[in-house]
Amino acid sequence: MARIVMKFGGTSVQDIERIRNVANRVAERVAAGDEVAVVVSAMAGTTNELIDWTREAAQFHDAREYDTVVSAGEQITVGLLAMVLQDMGISARSWLGWQIPVATSGVHGSARIEEIRADTLLQRLQQGQVAVVAGFQGLGPDNRITTLGRGGSDTTAVALAAALSAHRCDIYTDVEGVYTADPRIVTRARKLDKITYEEMLEMASQGAKVLQTRSVEVAMNHRVPVQVLSSFSDAPGTMVVDEDEIVEHAVVSGITYSSAEAKITIQRVADRPGVAAAVFGPLAEDNINVDMIVQSASPDGTSTDMTFTVPRGDLDRALKQLEAVRKEIGAEGIIARDEVVKVSVIGVGMRSHAGVANRMFQTLAERGINIQAISTSEIKISVLIDAAYTELAVRALHTAYGLDAN
Repeated sequence: MARIVMKFGGTSVQDIERIRNVANRVAERVAAGDEVAVVVSAMAGTTNELIDWTREAAQFHDAREYDTVVSAGEQITVGLLAMVLQDMGISARSWLGWQIPVATSGVHGSARIEEIRADTLLQRLQQGQVAVVAGFQGLGPDNRITTLGRGGSDTTAVALAAALSAHRCDIYTDVEGVYTADPRIVTRARKLDKITYEEMLEMASQGAKVLQTRSVEVAMNHRVPVQVLSSFSDAPGTMVVDEDEIVEHAVVSGITYSSAEAKITIQRVADRPGVAAAVFGPLAEDNINVDMIVQSASPDGTSTDMTFTVPRGDLDRALKQLEAVRKEIGAEGIIARDEVVKVSVIGVGMRSHAGVANRMFQTLAERGINIQAISTSEIKISVLIDAAYTELAVRALHTAYGLDAN
């Protein structure tokens, strides 16, 4: 017998037929004698519709009322799934975020889970009742409903697994696991049997959409074993585990890309102390994340061009902040471009192998792909390139690092 948290996304519960399919999977775990908690998202498309309604109602709306509206989709799903399970003769009840409660910070629209007080829910599991839990939502310090941001149901599931000391958290999606690259672009991409928390975190943060980044952080911090598998097949999935649970590490585990990037270049800014703080300080205060940074000084050393990336959705706000300090930093001009993509090579094996970066640079050069910016971590190398070369770059790098399926 095991204690399992099962999470199903919007496509897995998009209609009653698929909710019945979810119920059948839950019933299998119950029949095996497992204690089961199920975390579900809203039906596919529901959250987007609710968001559109809030914008139609008021352009500048109260964030607390926004959360009240957009959290409603999960309430519908948990009720329907609980009904279907009960109709199958399985003891089940629905739980909303405030009923558990899932205590969060007060940042409406992107709250962080601070604590899950799951004692009552745990007692029900031990009595043989299935807990059907609304993902994405919680309760803020002001006793108002909060939401966790897009993909937040993954975070709910992993955090609940940690609070329940569950043996595993199964994340059911529309793919069969974690692949070495996006299989829609690389037809020879391979499904990984296991991947480390660190690698999965880098993949999630660099564009892979299999798991939400914060959910991987929670899993890594609490050492929750996570399995990614498909709602629509019985194929084994991918386990996200500690590094010491993988016997032999590949040098590179995967290639990811992110098209949600925009590049900003500040031309001929004064090359003197304090300029970088004047540029990046206002961006930080406006909660705009800066990723890749490249600086090139003029031959006489009096000025420099400063290039960096920001999330594409934050580009307009970033430009507004920079225009406000343009005279202060003595910039000649500001150029923005959003037709760029960040391509990343990821693998814990990089720690012990030289030449990984050189192979990436050489592979791109051989195909005439210019690198506009570079950033690195211990297990990742990312480059910014023209968006038109995305598929060519991902496929070429996948082959260059020996990741193609035989």
